[in-house]
Amino acid sequence: MKKIVVKIGSSVIAPKGRIDSSLIYRLIKDILAVEKKGYKVILVSSGAIACGLNGLGFKKRPQDMHTLMAISSFGQIILMDVFNEKFKKYKRKCAQILLTWDDFDDRKRFMNVKKTIDSLLSMNIIPVINENDVVSHEEIGFGDNDRLSALVTDLIGAEKLIMLSDVEGLLDGDKIVKRVEHINSSIASLAKSGDKIHTKGGMITKLQAAQIATFSGAITAIACGGRKDVISRIIAGDEIGTLFIPSQKPGKARKRWIAFSKKAKGKIFIDKGAQDALLCRGKSLLAVGIINKEGTFKIGDKVSIVDEHGSLVGYGLVNYDSEQLQDAKQKRFTKEVIHRDNFVKISQDEWCNL
Repeated sequence: MKKIVVKIGSSVIAPKGRIDSSLIYRLIKDILAVEKKGYKVILVSSGAIACGLNGLGFKKRPQDMHTLMAISSFGQIILMDVFNEKFKKYKRKCAQILLTWDDFDDRKRFMNVKKTIDSLLSMNIIPVINENDVVSHEEIGFGDNDRLSALVTDLIGAEKLIMLSDVEGLLDGDKIVKRVEHINSSIASLAKSGDKIHTKGGMITKLQAAQIATFSGAITAIACGGRKDVISRIIAGDEIGTLFIPSQKPGKARKRWIAFSKKAKGKIFIDKGAQDALLCRGKSLLAVGIINKEGTFKIGDKVSIVDEHGSLVGYGLVNYDSEQLQDAKQKRFTKEVIHRDNFVKISQDEWCNL
């Protein structure tokens, strides 16, 4: 089953807070055309807060988090009503899935989401995914659903992620960057901020999403959602927007989950010997190689592993909490601090901090 994720930004679906139902209709028609080519499509749609702001008459985006949560709960109904109505015209069904960071952080919940999406696709129902702003205690913070779309891409093993925005792609001055082989500091410097009243994203969060998706093996595109048949044309190979090419084959699914879906709760500094053991000899991290640690974390949490200079070495799941690791070299531990099967190598050169 070939799967693609299509992310529709707030600036496309609800420019300046007013939902564009005719554009949604055109995009749905395009999605159904893509399905005829053998793809299953998963939608990640922003717009709940934008619809809520407009529907309730707000001129500015409130700063109070619980007010935003309330606005989102109101706007989500408006948004899904439009999707449901437009899909019905084609005698198709859609289903709503609301997710938070916790759904990705917990492995069991992560797998439940995957199985639910697969079941919907098998029933020929198109999933429409959004962040669950109403209960999210983080920060209404996937970045206008950009990062969420990348995590969903990895979750379901999609081969393509298409992010539709109000821009033609990544710009270098007046020119569109057509193809990106690697997201480095030079590419990151081209990113611009977006409209922060009705949207939460911008090019930075789209680049972050592209990093995650390409590391997962998915070709990623950023393009203008207002273009006619934009999804079909990207699938057909037309040069539209900016295309990001995976630089390597994706690793094992569980290790990708550790790398991207879990949130790092702390940081462990290691010496040169431990770094060599992890990267070159495939060994586990032992207490003797730990120089220092930052943050508060529990057993099973994800931490960043960094070298003596603070450069990223990779990520891992810890077998001890942060308090137990105080003066780690002076203590005797019965097992590895991080087992090699729970360590993922991601170097500073491979991963640009955006």
